[in-house]
Order: sequence, then C-alpha cells, then structure tokens
Amino acid sequence: MTVESTAARKPRRSAGTRKSPSTEPELVQLLTPEGKRVKNAAYDKYVAGITPDELRGLYRDMVLTRRFDAEATSLQRQGELGLWASLLGQEAAQIGSGRATREDDYVFPTYREHGVAWCRGVPPENLLGMFRGVNNGGWDPNSNNFQLYTIVIGSQTLHATGYAMGITKDGADSAVVAYFGDGASSQGDVAESFTFSAVYNAPVVFFCQNNQWAISEPTEKQTRVPLYQRAQGFGFPGVRVDGNDVLACLAVTKWALERARAGEGPTLVEAFTYRMGAHTTSDDPTRYRGDEERQAWEAKDPILRLRRYLEASNHADEGFFAELEAESEALGRRVREAVRAMPDPDHFALFEHAYADGHALVDEERAQFAAYQASFADEGDH
Repeated sequence: MTVESTAARKPRRSAGTRKSPSTEPELVQLLTPEGKRVKNAAYDKYVAGITPDELRGLYRDMVLTRRFDAEATSLQRQGELGLWASLLGQEAAQIGSGRATREDDYVFPTYREHGVAWCRGVPPENLLGMFRGVNNGGWDPNSNNFQLYTIVIGSQTLHATGYAMGITKDGADSAVVAYFGDGASSQGDVAESFTFSAVYNAPVVFFCQNNQWAISEPTEKQTRVPLYQRAQGFGFPGVRVDGNDVLACLAVTKWALERARAGEGPTLVEAFTYRMGAHTTSDDPTRYRGDEERQAWEAKDPILRLRRYLEASNHADEGFFAELEAESEALGRRVREAVRAMPDPDHFALFEHAYADGHALVDEERAQFAAYQASFADEGDH
C-alpha cells in the first residue's frame, strides 16, 4: 500500500509552478487534515445524526477499499491483470458520496469508482474480470443500480442524464449520480449532459473527482476557473468540497441528492482531491509531477484524517483497528484467490459480435491473428 516512488526521474515540470493551496477557492470542509471537526452552518445538519458506529463504518469502508486497490495493483504487476486504474487517495470522495446514495438511486461510474462499487454492494472481485480481459463488466447493473464501468471518457454523463430524465417522466423520487474526473470535464459529452440536465431539470448529481491530473495534464491547462463554477453557465449550482474529507463528501452529496429528489434539478459537486499513484499501471507519474506535491497531499490522507478524529473522540480503540487489519488481509487473500481462479482471456473473443451476420474482413483478420498466435507454439517446438 505504498505510493510508487517519485524520486526515480526528474519531473519535466516543477511542482512549484502550480497554484498553491492558499490560492485555491474555499471548499466545504468538516474534518481538517489533523482530524479536527469544524462547523459548517450549511452542511452540518446532513451529518448531525451520524453515530460512532457509522463513523467506524466509513473508516472501515475506506481501509478495505484501499486494501482491495493495493491488491489489484499488485496483481497487475504480477501479470494477472492487463491494467489497473488505482483510486489511491480518493477513498473519501468515493465512500462519502457512495454512502450518501439510497438503494433506489442509480449510479453511473467511470473506471476508477471502486469505492462507490463497494458502497453499492458490488463484490470487489467482480470488478477485476474486465481488467483481466475475461468479461465486459462482471455484474448485472440492475442488481445494484450501479452501471458497468465506462472506458469512453465522459460518455456516462449522457447516459446518466438520459436515465434521470426518464425518472422524471416516471414520477419516481429517486436520483442519479454521474461520476467523472477533471480530465473528462473537458469532453463535449459532459457539456452536453449539463445542457440537457438543466433544460429538463433532471434529478442528477454530477460528481467530479478533481484529482488534479488528467493523466499528465494538470487542471490549470484545462480550465481558467475552478470546475465547480462551470455549473453557473448552465443554470444550476456547483459546490467544491474537500475530497479528502469523508464527512464533507457525505454531507454535500446528501444535500445535492435531496435537491434532485425534490425536483430542483442537477448539481455539480467538485471533490477536490489528489491521485496519489499513477493514472493507471501503464503510467509513470514521475515524468510529469514533483515529489514535493505528492508529499504535501500525503499529509492530507483521507484515512489518517478520520482515524485521528475517531481516536480523539474515543470512538475507536486499538481492538477495532487490529480487527480491521485482520479483515483487510483476509480481503486481500480473497481477491487474490478469486483472480487466480479466473480463466485466461479468450484471445479470439474480440472478433465475436463485430457484425450481426459476419464479415469477410473480420474473418480475414481472425485468420491472421490465429496464424500469429500459432507462431508462438511453433517457436516453442524448436
């Protein structure tokens, strides 16, 4: 569960050229990085009744989600997965917002929402089939109201908007959450979904996890204003929340979902957080960002923040943390065993269902690929 070293290569751009946190707009925060509870007149009521058991539950969610994520990263390094998109550092944004949803709400994720999937009851090992290449998702979206992972950047926001418009026509009081990142905010699909959701007053919460790096491009190269302010131009509210504060993410998402259910239309929530690791396991973040920046955000770790609060409030003891550590290790073993029990990917599956009635070109490409695969067996005979 360690972050990949960023000292191996000199960054191409200095972290010092980026805006310092002091110049960023204010954000909603209920827990400081030191774990101290701060008051907020607008959002306190959304977590006012939270119990110590529920606080421990949020902590457990984040710890187990991080453990699963670390195991998946290791499995990819060992050749068991083709790729993995880590959520390291974004646990509070995902668990806080995920726990704010109701069972009848519908969630449209991208490909990094492993914590939200956990909150929606999707077994962690089910997330890994797609990354191993043995299926296109691994779960029934309607069983948990959690859509399959979307690889096409930003397109799920249109799907979410259309679904939310349908909810309105059906007269239901549920809501929709569409997850996307700061990079996806530059996609035309996202702007189009903002337009349609505003015009049709759709009950959708656009939850943007601004982890500040769209692969190697920093946010300031994509926008001249904070992302949450874009909502103003489309006629609905936007709010920036501390994405490393699980209580703030829970409160703000509850507020936005209540607005949606009450017929008040869409909301844009920008969870200001940080991607602690690589964009995916094919990425090397040391090529584009500095070590000092990462270290500054490690001090704001969302899990450590809540632990400090639990300990200071006497809501958790060493027995709780030890028990959770054992549960974390058990989860890691379970995931590891599940992945290694999966079949190898079918190399020829990509040729299936390309055309309803078949196609000569596909047949030709399949034959060429078969010959290519056979060449490896031939090499082994010599």
